[in-house]
Amino acid sequence: MGANTYLTEHERKILESAKIGIAGAGGLGSNVAALLVRAGVRRFVVADFDTVAESNLNRQFFFRRQIGEKKVAALAHNLRLIEPDLELDLRDIRLAADNIAEVFDGCDVIVEAMDAAESKEMLLNAFLPAGRRVVSAAGLAGWGRSNDIRTRKVGRNLVLVGDQTRDVRDGFAPVGVRVEIAAAHEANAVASLLLGEEL
Repeated sequence: MGANTYLTEHERKILESAKIGIAGAGGLGSNVAALLVRAGVRRFVVADFDTVAESNLNRQFFFRRQIGEKKVAALAHNLRLIEPDLELDLRDIRLAADNIAEVFDGCDVIVEAMDAAESKEMLLNAFLPAGRRVVSAAGLAGWGRSNDIRTRKVGRNLVLVGDQTRDVRDGFAPVGVRVEIAAAHEANAVASLLLGEEL
């Protein structure tokens, strides 16, 4: 495993032993994964059915030469450029109510990084009643107002990131700046949950 000299031995062991589920490998998911690898996390389950498109490059952790590749495979390659010694369980599937529990079985925290409100609701319904820890996001499109993107703990097991208002469906563009701010909030929430830090 690569050394992170900014971590204590205790922190390093916690982060390296944790398994993080990431539902969606787009703007949020790909960037959350990269940030968590840089933070010291080494074990992931990543699920996404899509391929890299040119329109993704403004906000997702992919490169032009990867257009047309499956997102989970392209993301695995990019993450291993940061840290080769990763344990990656890649699922090239469309998440649904009948498979999501199995996909993320054994994960310590699940990151919701999906586009559709219905998919977000499906994930929350699958894991929150079971007492699983979830970091979710809503309201991160458009430009400006970066201080409106906040991290809130909702109940015991849900962390919610975003401004809860700026949605693509309301005419706000999905741009890299605010998406990556939200991804950083999500990654910080995951690390904080693992390390027992206050949110």
